[in-house]
Amino acid sequence: MRNIAVLGATGSIGGNTLDVIARHPERFRASVLTAHRQVEALVALCVQHRPDLAVIADPALEADLSRRLAAAGVRCEVASGHAALTAAAAGHLCDTVVAAIVGAAGLESTLAAARAGKRLLLANKESIVMAGPLLLEAVAAGGGALIPVDSEHNAIFQCLPGGRPGLHRSGVRRLILTASGGPFRGRTRAELADITPDQACKHPNWVMGRKISVDSATLMNKGLEVIEAHHLFGAPAAAIDVVVHPQSLVHSMVEYVDGSVLAQLGNPDMRTAIAHALAWPERVESGVPSLDLAACAPLQFEPPDLATFRCLALAFQALRAGGDAPAVLNAANEVAVEAFLAGALPFLSIADVVEAVLAELPAQAVVDVETLCERDRTAREAARRVLRNAC
Repeated sequence: MRNIAVLGATGSIGGNTLDVIARHPERFRASVLTAHRQVEALVALCVQHRPDLAVIADPALEADLSRRLAAAGVRCEVASGHAALTAAAAGHLCDTVVAAIVGAAGLESTLAAARAGKRLLLANKESIVMAGPLLLEAVAAGGGALIPVDSEHNAIFQCLPGGRPGLHRSGVRRLILTASGGPFRGRTRAELADITPDQACKHPNWVMGRKISVDSATLMNKGLEVIEAHHLFGAPAAAIDVVVHPQSLVHSMVEYVDGSVLAQLGNPDMRTAIAHALAWPERVESGVPSLDLAACAPLQFEPPDLATFRCLALAFQALRAGGDAPAVLNAANEVAVEAFLAGALPFLSIADVVEAVLAELPAQAVVDVETLCERDRTAREAARRVLRNAC
């Protein structure tokens, strides 16, 4: 029986994880559930899954959470705040941690789980984008396992022998990440001038939160995944390619030096990757329907339009710059996307903000978490200054 902490339980990854867990009560148990501010949703999940601990990130909401859980007849520990999240990730109530908190906010709890030797199911790509070397060091020091949950990286994990060997030792030529192209595939820059947040959040294939939906629309999400693949699989930027595949059935591919290309296919449903990560190295039923290849439309592949969707090019630029450039990229993007969702920034200007911050803050070496977090704050301040000057 695996005791699982779901960090970010009320989000889309959290919900899909809990769906898979509920299908296998003899194998998995949700022992820790956390949320940012969604008290009512967290209570509903606690009623269903009966965890040992419920954590709300906002300390002002702890009393309300305790009251609602008591009224619902749920007996579990209740905690709140950033330190409580970190302690829950490293604590004795779980052996497996699903890191699904969105953005940089998930960094410290993810690192804590790694240092504690947990089986770490990584859905928070920002953590490894910001602090890839530090996270890998923490996993090695803790002696746990790191299994990617992003569908693209989980696909690569499945297509590589042993999951994450050094590419030079396994005959790998390149990793090929697939991108749906988002809701605006094929549009010109002129056609994207007046895009609204609601339009950007209508992904054609996947149901996701608003921030990641915008990242998918700009292709920044794919850029972050390129950086993630670099750290997870030890691949240089030159050995990582992106191809647009609008059907989202081929989740990623690995090309070998003999010309073989291995691909992982499946319906566009995150439960496939989550079930694989939860049960690895075994396989369990995920609730995802079988892929009917005969009924599928022809599979399409095309190169990404880097001139229109500049965020992907900026991510490659940050990866090649090295050091903390990916952390600067991520911080600037989070600020820019927040402004776009608030109606304060045009869609096409998201890339402009990121580019300006990268130019202002040249890459520095990644030394420790404290220095990295300070650079994250500096990058956010720079992004907000760019936004103010643009108004």
